[in-house]
Amino acid sequence: MSEERQVNWSAVEKIIFRAEASGGVIGATIVAPSGDTFEYNGARRFRAASTVKIPIMIELFRQIDRGERSLDDTYTLRDNEKAPGSGVMLHLHDGMVFTLHDLIYLMISISDNTATNVLIDMAGMENVNRTMRSLGMTHSTLGRKMLNRPAQGAEHENWATADDYVTAVQAILDRQAASESSCQKMIWFLEQQQNRRRISRYLPEEQGIRWGTKTGSIRGVTNDVGFIMTPEATLVLAIFCESFPDQHIGEEIIGDISRAAMVATGIVQPLYTS
Repeated sequence: MSEERQVNWSAVEKIIFRAEASGGVIGATIVAPSGDTFEYNGARRFRAASTVKIPIMIELFRQIDRGERSLDDTYTLRDNEKAPGSGVMLHLHDGMVFTLHDLIYLMISISDNTATNVLIDMAGMENVNRTMRSLGMTHSTLGRKMLNRPAQGAEHENWATADDYVTAVQAILDRQAASESSCQKMIWFLEQQQNRRRISRYLPEEQGIRWGTKTGSIRGVTNDVGFIMTPEATLVLAIFCESFPDQHIGEEIIGDISRAAMVATGIVQPLYTS
């Protein structure tokens, strides 16, 4: 695809307008291989849910780059650190030993909340927020640990904008978020995503196509942030859905937006069945 091409985003807009007619709200920022960018509510704050696990990972790899940690470091599971919600560690017995590599894998691939809360303690919440600012994520925050629900009362919330999260993913892809080797590992972790019902919903399983994302879900929130990569080009997407009646609807909306973006940019011919 020519780098001079101006993308026609009208099909993406139509999907968003049709979806929002039901009463939900969508935020989407999509960067075409040419650099042409689509934004809809790109600066609006949404509940991050588990997409916030991306900057947590970035901060941990920056600590690894500084020699403060190693992927071989170990952690022993304790009952009082088990968190509700997604993942498997909640159901495992005390005393199991995990490496830092294991914890990051669980946090990214299956969104394990226990692994995430342990990693927040390791990384330091203030450090994660400082890293977010350094990346240019000016309207996103890590305000609390994973509780499997929106913040209540005086609790701080984890906030995200589509613009900020495209910025974070692009920094990883451009090897700017941390060292080159650390960014390569972070790309690998994002490629271990087990949920194929969102950005990758209509992506064919063809040789040479790579993709990686971090999903986020709590009640009333369905998100996905990541990339689709071919040998020739890369598409970066951040899509946030709020106040839709069912998570499956949000997943379908994200899949439809991603498919329309694939067609608009010509990066790959998507499937037309889910």
